[in-house]
Parts: sequence; C-alpha cells; structure tokens
Amino acid sequence: MERLPYAQRMRNRCIAITVLVSIIVSIVHCSTKENPPTSGIVEGSPAPVSDSIAEAIAFNDTSAFYDTAVFDTATASPNGLSALKGIEDEDFDNSVSSGMASESDINNMGRDTLHIKSQKDPYLADKIDILLRRYRPDLGVILVVNTRTNEIIAWGERRDGQVQSRPDYIGRATFPAASLAKLVTIAAAMESNRYSLNTPIPMIGRHHTLYLRQLKVPEKYKGPTMELSEAFARSANPPMAIIGKSVGAKRLAAAAAKLGYTKRFPGNAPNASSYTAPDTGYGLAEVACGFTTSTTLTPLLAAAQVRAILMKKPLEIPWARDMAPFAPQKRVALDVGKFSENTYYGLREAMLRSVTQGTAHKHMSTKNMARKNFEALRLGGKTGSLDGKDPAGRYDWFMGFAESRKDPSKSIVVIVMQMHKEIRSQPATQVAATVINYWAHQNLDQKK
Repeated sequence: MERLPYAQRMRNRCIAITVLVSIIVSIVHCSTKENPPTSGIVEGSPAPVSDSIAEAIAFNDTSAFYDTAVFDTATASPNGLSALKGIEDEDFDNSVSSGMASESDINNMGRDTLHIKSQKDPYLADKIDILLRRYRPDLGVILVVNTRTNEIIAWGERRDGQVQSRPDYIGRATFPAASLAKLVTIAAAMESNRYSLNTPIPMIGRHHTLYLRQLKVPEKYKGPTMELSEAFARSANPPMAIIGKSVGAKRLAAAAAKLGYTKRFPGNAPNASSYTAPDTGYGLAEVACGFTTSTTLTPLLAAAQVRAILMKKPLEIPWARDMAPFAPQKRVALDVGKFSENTYYGLREAMLRSVTQGTAHKHMSTKNMARKNFEALRLGGKTGSLDGKDPAGRYDWFMGFAESRKDPSKSIVVIVMQMHKEIRSQPATQVAATVINYWAHQNLDQKK
C-alpha cells in the first residue's frame, strides 16, 4: 500500500486530534452538569477535572512550541515571516521530543536582544538564545560557522545563571578536550601510513575505561577487535590508546600542531589550547584517547578543526566583524601545515560514522530533527565528556558539521560545549541537532 502524501497525513492527524479533544470535553461537560458541586472549593482540595482538561489543551496550543519573542524577531528581520515558512506539524513533533521550555522561559520578558540582532544570522542566534534559556546549562557555549566563508554566523553563551551578551568563553582554553582529542590520534595514525579506516585494533575490556591491562596486547592476540573508524566513532578508549602508543608521541605532537594545539594566535583569539604527549607509558595512552584534563580545547579552535577537515585546507580560525577581541575580524591564514588528502578523507569519514553508528547516533536523528531535514543532510561529528576543574563540573562536547546533500556548498560547522554541576542539561548532541534543524529550515530547498 502506498503511503499517503505528507500534507494529507498531517490533515488527517489534525482531524483525529480535534475529534478526540471534542469527545473528551463533551464527556467532562456532561459529567459536571449531572453532578454540580454543592459547595465552594476548599483550599487544598483537588482542582475540578474541567480545569485540568483546559490546562492540558492550553499546554498543547502551538504557542507553547513557539516563543513569541522569536516570532517578533522574525517579523522584524529582513527576511520577515519567510523565515518561519516550512515549519510544519512534523517539525513541532520533533521539537517536543527534545523537551519543553517552562512557561517562565517561553514568556521571558526583558531579554537583551542587541547581541542577537548584531549577529550574521539573527534568526538562528535567537533560536540559540532560547535553547540556552530553556535547558539552562551551568555553562554553555554554542557556535555556528559557515563552512565556505569560515565566518561565525551565530553564537550563544550562558554562565553564572544567565545568558551572556558577550562571547567571553568561545576562546577560553581551560576546558578539557575529552574525546575530541581522538581527532589528533586518528590523524596521526593515518599520516603514519600504517593505518587505514578498516585496520582492526585490539579491543580489550570496556569502551569507556582505561586500565594498564587493556593496553597489554599478547603477541598472538586472538580476541575481539575494532576497526579504526569504529573505535573513533564509538569513542572507545583502549583501541585509541593502543594506536597512540604505536604511532608515538612525536607523530601525535605533529598532528596536534596541524590541528592548532599549543599555538598562540594573533591577538590571543583564541587562547592557546594545550596538548602534551609524554614519550612513553600510561600518560601517552591517556593523551591519545583524551582521558586526561591536561589536554584542553577552545570552542573556537574546535570549529576551526572541523572546517579544515571539510575544506581539506590548513587551519584557519573562524572570524566575525563584530566579535573583537574574542574572534578575529577578518580571515587570517595560519602557517600550521596540512594533512594528506587521504588523512582528510579518513577524518571526514570517521566523523560521518560517529553519527550513523557511533556515539552521536542516538540524538543526531529524527528524534530531534524534522525527517525531511535529516534526510537532506550529511551529518558528521565527534562527542566527548570528561570532568574538568576550571570551572569545575562535567563537560559535554559535540563538534561536527551539517552539509546539504543536494548542494554541498550549503554547510555549517556546529560546536556545542556544556558544563554541568549537580543537574545535567540536555546532551550537547541533542542541542546541536536542534540548532542544525533550525538552520536547515531556513537554508535548504525542500521542494521536490
């Protein structure tokens, strides 16, 4: 049986919901009419059933899915209401699955929107601002970069209990890189010409632990193995640590330098991210798989790394005309060298596999994106999480990209870095998927 057209399915769904709500309201109305209350409501007693139904219906009104400030911003922008076109019922369903904002967040009055209006893409910046207010991470940085021009098109930052009007933390280098450092290891492995994406690596013990016994591979090892790309995609520590010890500290340091680690940038924007690999021992294994707080990364450098991989060019820090001194005001070429074509290809493919089969698969999906957007995009990335000390808390990263299948020139780099203390917010990958979904609504041609 052929599937009904999308518009007809949406219409049938709306009719069914309307009929169901009407029946419920009728039943409640009849029951309250037959049994009218004999006295006033006593304080502390349950609310009438009809009130609960009314509240439930009000909660499901479309205004709950849309922040009125977003609508106002869209109507005031040069694109006008055209920025909101194409957001259909299916998209609302996906937005609900990612969690609803509280009433106080949705109706937040007095938001400072000056820094939103000054950004390259004010509509996307407004959406990012709402996400930070909705999920309230103890520390949150969201950065979106145009892959082709390397220009920062939208950003958002939350710390100290409120959304910030200045991007102070996009270039700060106190955040542990966690498993994002595995990008260095896989680059060094492929540059050595001793490894390919399909090379089997011993997999001893659990993925997310790193004990000395997991690094001791017998001469005639016949246990389970994992391909290099799969080890990266699933963020498995032991295989990546084994690779790091095999290629050595010198190759790791060379790959890290090409990805911008330890480099001081013009104007100190961003601060220098740290990467120091000991010559031998357990410390080398820790650095290779990102199982240490000594390796740090700035969100701005993370964006530069993803962009360099996509463009197959030497590293270039993302820029913006109105973000000094936190980001360069123009494109700046950096003399850090470049990888081989084969290495760039391998890094990209490994990031794609992280979404299709790895740690980003769960949230980078139709659970958090409209199906039409998800199917129209190539998505790749890398996740990472680790406890850090400055500021103290659990760090949760996503670095990745979204590229139109129809027109690859339409592409963005997305960085989400969050830090949680006692209460965890939404996963960074889920936030990134929502941001990508917003961008796709505006920029992808969905006409068939």
